[in-house]
Amino acid sequence: MPTMDPANSNPSRAEELKVLANEAFKVFSWIREAHKFAQAIDLYTQAIDLNGDNAVYWANRAFAHTKLEEYGSAIIDATKAVEIDPKYSKGYYRRGAAYLAMAKFKEALKDFQQVKKLCPNDPDASKKLKECEKAVMKLKFEEAISVPESQRRSVADSVDYTTIGTGTESSYFPPKVTAVAAAVVLPAVLAVYVGTKAAIVVAAAVMATVLVFLGAWWLRSNDHVFSKNQSLDLVVEPEYAGARIEGDVVTLDFVKKMMDDFKNQKSLHRRYALQIVLQTREMLRSLPTLVDVNVPDGKHFTVCGDVHGQFYDLLNIFELNGFPSEDNPYLFNGDFVDRGSFSVEVILTLFAFKCMCPTAMYLARGNHESKSMNKIYGFEGEVRSKLSEIFVELFAEVFCCLPLAHVINNKIFVVHGGLFSVDGVKLSEISAIDRFREPPEEGLMCELLWSDPQPQLGRGPSKRGVGLSFGADVTKKFLKENNLDLVVRSHEVKDEGYEIEHDGKLITVFSAPNYCDQMGNKGAFIRFEAPSLKPNIVTFSAVPHPDVKPMAYANNFFRMFS
Repeated sequence: MPTMDPANSNPSRAEELKVLANEAFKVFSWIREAHKFAQAIDLYTQAIDLNGDNAVYWANRAFAHTKLEEYGSAIIDATKAVEIDPKYSKGYYRRGAAYLAMAKFKEALKDFQQVKKLCPNDPDASKKLKECEKAVMKLKFEEAISVPESQRRSVADSVDYTTIGTGTESSYFPPKVTAVAAAVVLPAVLAVYVGTKAAIVVAAAVMATVLVFLGAWWLRSNDHVFSKNQSLDLVVEPEYAGARIEGDVVTLDFVKKMMDDFKNQKSLHRRYALQIVLQTREMLRSLPTLVDVNVPDGKHFTVCGDVHGQFYDLLNIFELNGFPSEDNPYLFNGDFVDRGSFSVEVILTLFAFKCMCPTAMYLARGNHESKSMNKIYGFEGEVRSKLSEIFVELFAEVFCCLPLAHVINNKIFVVHGGLFSVDGVKLSEISAIDRFREPPEEGLMCELLWSDPQPQLGRGPSKRGVGLSFGADVTKKFLKENNLDLVVRSHEVKDEGYEIEHDGKLITVFSAPNYCDQMGNKGAFIRFEAPSLKPNIVTFSAVPHPDVKPMAYANNFFRMFS
């Protein structure tokens, strides 16, 4: 339990600071949301410095960290709160919500169970515990029916432009068919193996529970297990008036028509969406994990940061800086999807430009190009709603093909997250990473996607709970050892859309203005002109979009805590 030097303790002043911090959340919208939360953290910190034995201050600061997506810091603070007062339910609640945001459902369940224990008559606690139990049950079921990585067959290899892989010649089994088989077979095996009446009763109960669960799952996903094409009719109807790909070639005219349709909230036919995704997969698979980009003298190259499903802001980038082309190439540095509710439109647009001209569009993986993030933050639900279940698996496969980093003219290292927990990492080691998988929770690949810079020297724990924080000395040493001049990364909201740190050796660029319709930040992109490669940073403000809220397709359970 934290202790305070009595000479420095001032409970009454600490309480005044807590009140000010609470008020920071209520400031009118003309003050940027990020500033409000940062101000609240600062005030709670001052209160903690004066009275560190008050669990409320720690739990409230945890809440502010959560609003800034600093889930690792939130877990640390909430843990302090329950250490000080093991009966303080809000501490467990805050920690559970932070675990949930990190897709750590089992850890979250333990905290919500404790909340329920402390507040047995609280209907809100009961509701959230029930939802958490459902999420954990679903996770366990998915683990039970999952196929080992070595035995898993590619969904993309089972489909083409005219069938979705459920015909008589297909070897692809939809996950729901597998689920039904598992729901019936596993309990039956249990009953036969054990052979007792009790085992049979238990098996029947398990089977009934699982089938009820699956029934709810089917109803939510709007498609059927044994339908001919998984609800994905690839025949282009004569009345379809949207963008069309003629043959195998994606043209600029097609991409413009598709973007215009998206702008008017019209859909692309699934047949063409499938073609774009599959063609992009083939291109990305052939690329190295670390891509070298050559910008000839007199030419330029544009780097964009996180877009996060903000399609109308993506259109604005192209309005300001021109469409991608061989003479106007772009690198989008990860986190194309999630949170924003136009992620399908964003990813199909970026992929279509990649198909149109591979050297016009470079794409890097971000931490949100992963199954665990997509399940929570909206992309998976949006894909199911706008396309089909099969596309959820296709996108997951394609995301595993994305390169992890780029080097521009042997001088600028571009990565989504940041640097490493150890010194001496060479570019050759990055090139050797096996990227064709879901991101691990530690190691070089994890750190490339998740790490953040810090103002202090050295290394520290990640405020996100994944990866680490690294200082200017780490950045400079990495650059020197690899004969590089600059690190460009994304991954963090910045008030001006960018931030120059580490004595000018590191630039963060973030391209989703007014992030989640609430942060009030600008967006930015960077143009590098060869041969000097001096960064020219362009900032821009958010543009209007249709009245579809961020996280509209997010996991229902997560939205309960947002």
